[in-house]
Amino acid sequence: MEKRIFHIRKATVMDAEQLSQLRLVVDGETDNFDRERGEDFLSKTDFEEMIRSESVEGNSLFLVAEVEGHLVGFLKAKGGQLKRTSHRVEFGVAVKKQYWGQSIGKSLIQEMLQWANQKGIRKVTLQVLETNQKAIALYERLGFIVEGELKDDKKIGDIYYSTILMGRRNEGNG
Repeated sequence: MEKRIFHIRKATVMDAEQLSQLRLVVDGETDNFDRERGEDFLSKTDFEEMIRSESVEGNSLFLVAEVEGHLVGFLKAKGGQLKRTSHRVEFGVAVKKQYWGQSIGKSLIQEMLQWANQKGIRKVTLQVLETNQKAIALYERLGFIVEGELKDDKKIGDIYYSTILMGRRNEGNG
């Protein structure tokens, strides 16, 4: 597969239509997400509202990855609004299958980690399906550690799988 040049940037409301379609595509390409294709559908309007609200929150970030003007991946990091949890964010990342293995997911995460450091966020967390070993290895290379396991958390077909909880602390923050 030809490696393409990609660009990472903050999402804007102009991305809403493409994000709605991209989310539908990535949900149908893998079992690694909580949703099946079409479940919990987010429309263009839903994405517009999400991007607007996150642009005013200090501890939330929405990034997109773009190749030749088309969105191929995204990362959403969201922090709590309560004092006791405002020091941490949880994120999820998705990349179109045809772009896997091109460092797009890794670059999205690295950009988010830089943002978290600049914002003074002490902890970044994520949840990953136990069978997604490539993602787990990537997260570990980026400094995340396994903090727990939710047994029989996801059901795919007739089989139950565990969700792995991972976290990364920024010791210099907070």
